[in-house]
Amino acid sequence: MFQLHPTLEKDSLPIIETGSLLIRLINDARFPWGLIVPRVTGMTELHDLPDEVCTEALRASLKLGRVMKSAFAADKINTAAIGNMVPQLHLHVVARTRGDAAWPGPVWGAGTMVPLDAAAADRRIALIRDGMG
Repeated sequence: MFQLHPTLEKDSLPIIETGSLLIRLINDARFPWGLIVPRVTGMTELHDLPDEVCTEALRASLKLGRVMKSAFAADKINTAAIGNMVPQLHLHVVARTRGDAAWPGPVWGAGTMVPLDAAAADRRIALIRDGMG
């Protein structure tokens, strides 16, 4: 039975849940940062996924990137499936702007997360949910 990794649960907020994907928001005010988590138990790599779930996850990452670039006036979208710290397969989609807290370096390991206040979290979630349709 699928269960979201405790670190992903702790560090993110739900946006959209489908039959095969979770789309979540990393709870960090410094960066608009989405996660796509395939709801498949025991997967650590994209190439391990069933083809239809992999295709759905990649399509969702493309759409999420377009939505976030527009909604957050991003200069660059960083999309990655790293999983070195959390083994459960998940895709990061991060809206970056010149001068953000980690620019031009990667967001991973850059400083300390700053939790969103409730209103800011609600705004980000609504922008992403509306854009994703």
